[in-house]
Amino acid sequence: MTRLVILTEIISPYRIPLFNALARDASLDLHVIFLAETDPNLRQWRVYKEEIKFSHEVLPSWRRRVFSYNFLLNHGVVRALDAASPDAILCGGYSYVASWRALGWARSHNIPLLLWSESNLQDQRRGHLLVEYLKAEFLRRCDAFVVPGRSAFEYLRANKVKEQRIFTAPNAVDNDLFAAAVAAIRKDAVVARRKLNLPSRYFLFVGRLVREKGVFDLLSAYAKLDERMRQEIGVVFVGDGEVRKQLEAQASSISPGTIRFSGFVHRDELAAYYALADVLVLPTYTDTWGLVVNEAMACGLPVILSRAAGCGPDLVKEGWNGVLIAPQDVSSLASAMARLASQPELSAAMGAHSAQHISRYSPQEWSRGIVGAVRATLGARDS
Repeated sequence: MTRLVILTEIISPYRIPLFNALARDASLDLHVIFLAETDPNLRQWRVYKEEIKFSHEVLPSWRRRVFSYNFLLNHGVVRALDAASPDAILCGGYSYVASWRALGWARSHNIPLLLWSESNLQDQRRGHLLVEYLKAEFLRRCDAFVVPGRSAFEYLRANKVKEQRIFTAPNAVDNDLFAAAVAAIRKDAVVARRKLNLPSRYFLFVGRLVREKGVFDLLSAYAKLDERMRQEIGVVFVGDGEVRKQLEAQASSISPGTIRFSGFVHRDELAAYYALADVLVLPTYTDTWGLVVNEAMACGLPVILSRAAGCGPDLVKEGWNGVLIAPQDVSSLASAMARLASQPELSAAMGAHSAQHISRYSPQEWSRGIVGAVRATLGARDS
């Protein structure tokens, strides 16, 4: 049995089903080392400890956010790796001191380290010379790489990583959880809509309310729709963030129209917003993946998505289950919104295609991808 240690930042509710699926694989002995329980400055996620079915620990940590940089320091990385005694390490990122300590430990113990990499060429957070230098050095020292999809694969190839060292484990959420919750909610949609004060029809945005998510573009595009359409369909923002008050001020100037701000919503309550929506809209400027797209597709929604999102090439097929637009292109966004709002039969067909396609992106498929990557990397070392 292969002892695999995953080193990752926080106990994200979206990762627990993936790690649970991996822990069920009889060929692996899994242990997960978290650098912190959560990041309270950025995320309000509930920590679903009762759902964890895998061996894990949380390291002591110190966190400080300075401007856009997130500094996280940990005690006991080496001690934890010594105690775990892994045959391979899967490291979720390169930007923490703990990642570098794990890399040093792996090299000194002749243990392969695989990087779980989601970076893509569209990511606007790239560019700082020191950061790019450190990233290149980390990539050079890794034995293999696991990516969620094509955008991240192309990023590594552009950084001169050999194709045979890159493995795919498709990014996933708990599709069954969302699909079951949506089915239950739609049985009594009128009551759920009234309880949440939602419009009879609406475009849905889910995510942090920050400028780089394209939230102001979404409002501007909505304002471009003709008045009759705005009387029939609204916009609902689920999430919170630094620009919420500015968004609310801009929204107040759009009339006619219905715009709701529901604030941050925990995973268990999210399904109701997906279940009652017409379309998910994510006009982001930069997103390594975009798991809300997985969620929306599991709930049977069509998607209007910016090409900057890393999940686009894998999850959204133009005209089949959604529409892809250039980031910051308000006119194209408004046209896509008008097209789907005015053709409910097309929207419904796209939603059905979304549910069909996302079944390939499950925790079980992610687990199979990780197992394959670890086996191939260890096998290459033995040969």
